[in-house]
Amino acid sequence: MRFTEHELTVAVTSAAKTVAGARSLRRAKGEAAWEAMSRIDRYHLLEAVGGQVLPVLLALPDVDVEPGTRPTFTDQQVAEAVEATLGETGVGRMRQKVAVAARVTLVRTALAQLPVRQDPDALTVPDHL
Repeated sequence: MRFTEHELTVAVTSAAKTVAGARSLRRAKGEAAWEAMSRIDRYHLLEAVGGQVLPVLLALPDVDVEPGTRPTFTDQQVAEAVEATLGETGVGRMRQKVAVAARVTLVRTALAQLPVRQDPDALTVPDHL
């Protein structure tokens, strides 16, 4: 699937905020936990989440996305992309299933926050620019 740089950035950032909220000791939710983190901690979290989410997003099949909508994928498409990018982990079947399920959830979280596609032909530049 071809995503724009902005779409990929939004997807990884939203997934990282979800992870930050889930692992916060103070149980702050998403945005509050994200704001409480230092910049270097944010970077490390973005790097870790990006390493898991970006290969899967790029492995998703090409779909036509109408302007004004978000790309949608079936659970099977996401699971197949996760399994293709995860490879052999050298762990048992149960741990492999847990790893796939966790990554599918993370990718689903990222996909849910993608911005609406804009029509590139309908973009207008204001006169003051």
